[in-house]
Amino acid sequence: MNKPTPLLLLTTDPSQPLAQLALRYARALLEQVKLQQIQPADKNNEQEVVENDTQSLNVFFYADAAHMANRLRWQSADQIDLTQEWQALAKQYQLSLPVCVSTALSRGISDNDNSARHQLNGENIADGFHLVGLSELAMMMQGNCRLIQF
Repeated sequence: MNKPTPLLLLTTDPSQPLAQLALRYARALLEQVKLQQIQPADKNNEQEVVENDTQSLNVFFYADAAHMANRLRWQSADQIDLTQEWQALAKQYQLSLPVCVSTALSRGISDNDNSARHQLNGENIADGFHLVGLSELAMMMQGNCRLIQF
């Protein structure tokens, strides 16, 4: 039986401590999965990569967590820029960074398509993030998942 795929449902504003905890959790989980994929093949200590046909982590940004996708969000130098940190993590592990389109638009975050559709003046979505409908979240939950909300 396959292990459930963790689904991180982020709903917390980037300024909240839970938002940083979610990032740390995702990093630790992905590093653990990476280490588990390499196991000794036999007693000669040869390395074998274990096939993993399931995604190791799903992430979905909803409600106030949509602010994470705003490329114009300023962060003081003494604070972690969670937008950049999620972008780096997504690049390193080929993660998708879906953001609920309704909650993003209601918080002033848009991509080119939605800006044109809703006659908005420009776009401000950060690289790597993309706007999706709630059906994307429903599909993630439909499979064998373990939902963790931050």
